[in-house]
Amino acid sequence: MAEHESEPKAEFYCPQCAKPVREPLVCGDCHALICRDCGTVLEVVDELGMG
Repeated sequence: MAEHESEPKAEFYCPQCAKPVREPLVCGDCHALICRDCGTVLEVVDELGMG
């Protein structure tokens, strides 16, 4: 039997780029998770107030 592996979901979201981020960068000074594209501090997907 073959196991079905789905693509892992992004846990973080960039409000500036308006997209999920799968591999964030970590700030060396404050350890914040930041977007690789624009450098904005990311939000946790579970904490977004959608709807």
